[in-house]
Amino acid sequence: MAKLFIEDLDVSGKRVLVRVDFNVPLDESGAITNDKRIVASLPTITYLSGRGAKVILMSHLGRPKGERTSEFSLKPVAEDLKGRFPGKVSFVDDCVGDAVAAAVDGLNDGDILLLENVRFYKEETANGGGFAAKLASLGDIYVNDAFGSAHRAHASTEGVTRHIEQCAAGYLMKKELDYLGAAVGNPARPFVAILGGAKISGKIDVIANLLDKVDTLLIGGAMMFTFYKAQGKEIGKSLLEEDKVDLARETLEKAGDKMVLPVDTIVAETFSNDAPGTAVPVDAIPADTMGLDIGPETIALFTKKLEGAKTIVWNGPMGVFEFDNYAVGTNEIAKVLAACTKKGATTIVGGGDSASAAKKAGVAKQISHISTGGGASLELLEGKELPGVAALSEA
Repeated sequence: MAKLFIEDLDVSGKRVLVRVDFNVPLDESGAITNDKRIVASLPTITYLSGRGAKVILMSHLGRPKGERTSEFSLKPVAEDLKGRFPGKVSFVDDCVGDAVAAAVDGLNDGDILLLENVRFYKEETANGGGFAAKLASLGDIYVNDAFGSAHRAHASTEGVTRHIEQCAAGYLMKKELDYLGAAVGNPARPFVAILGGAKISGKIDVIANLLDKVDTLLIGGAMMFTFYKAQGKEIGKSLLEEDKVDLARETLEKAGDKMVLPVDTIVAETFSNDAPGTAVPVDAIPADTMGLDIGPETIALFTKKLEGAKTIVWNGPMGVFEFDNYAVGTNEIAKVLAACTKKGATTIVGGGDSASAAKKAGVAKQISHISTGGGASLELLEGKELPGVAALSEA
């Protein structure tokens, strides 16, 4: 990684402003229902606190749209952190201003202060220079460990770096960039990518970027039907992006044998978990049905294509995995990835639905790396530069 890393810094006694991703799901009572993002940030917080830094954490939660609302307060996260770092964590109910400055001044070496939701200010997402400068005034050093927000040029991810000399990546950020960067830039081969999800429009830039890099590209999910339409096939009531048919045709021509489409699909008459499903070849989709998952022949084909792969990147489910009856394809692919990992392949799951699917299939711990940032990982796979990464100091 070409960016400054926290282990390159002398943090003892310094005020270290850390952008973390504490955008965690909360239930109606305000309890955290999934602490994965908090857990992912712990190595960086532990390292800084253990080396005598005054650790100032900032994050967003939800989309309060510049309005202060208790629904999106980071207080529940502060309570969670207090249990992990007894006697070291405090919370301040703002992220700029006199009360915040006083709270920072009161920190001892090793203490941890969590600021209130930065998105309570409209200037955060607008990347307002004045707001970014106020945030930056709280720290001597800046660390970005919020990979999930690195594709956003916001005040706390990009603006602050213009006001602080040393801006470094934390452990999570480094891990994400090492895995995803190596997959895109210098993969061990054979390199196979699996792309799923509903729409070609959401993945076309990834397909375009990966086609020159992968040895094989496996396509699943509802976007396969737009490709079939481009081939002149009957797709029944399956999801179709009519305005992307020509693009799908061009992509197929460019990809040649590199791109592998499913050979069968599970169809049903209605979009429902309870609708009876039938496996049919893709050349024989009945006009009154819709495809909701890849079929058994495709699972076997994809499994064969993945055997022997040294690098595998997966982004997007194979079917309507929210429906248990139509999650078979997605679950089976997740299990194949786990088996490939065991044989020595580097397997990377690109956040979002794919990460949920790996967890649902019970193989999350058997994957080399599951990204914490769906949108950020997608943009990295598209070959785009992430503003929150680009803004960090060079090593």
